[in-house]
Amino acid sequence: MRFIPTRVHGITDYLAGIVLFGAPWVLGFTDNAAAHWTLSGAGLLLIISALMTDFEVGLVGMIPMPLHLGLDLVVGVLLVASPWLLGFSDRVWLPHVIFGAFEIVASLTTRTQPRESLQSPAMQTRPRA
Repeated sequence: MRFIPTRVHGITDYLAGIVLFGAPWVLGFTDNAAAHWTLSGAGLLLIISALMTDFEVGLVGMIPMPLHLGLDLVVGVLLVASPWLLGFSDRVWLPHVIFGAFEIVASLTTRTQPRESLQSPAMQTRPRA
């Protein structure tokens, strides 16, 4: 069931991107390059994809929302698996799994179109001032 509005998803992408980018410093694992850049890279990817997505908070509008959500799903799965795939699970794994699971859930529960486009055509017309 898709219940998260695209606007909320977009704002969350920007916030999560900032959190992901800064998490290695806050959580103290910048000494492990793989663990560090997996989260920081995912954060940068979230921000860039949000900027390029065709939704209320995107700037460029090149990526359709369904593709954006698919990208979020892939990033989430890779984040969850990254500690074991990249060999740093003995050092840190919980932030990657938590943020990855968050991305997976967000990708599966966000609407694929803004609410305005889900309304009937009669509801979309607004009187001109």
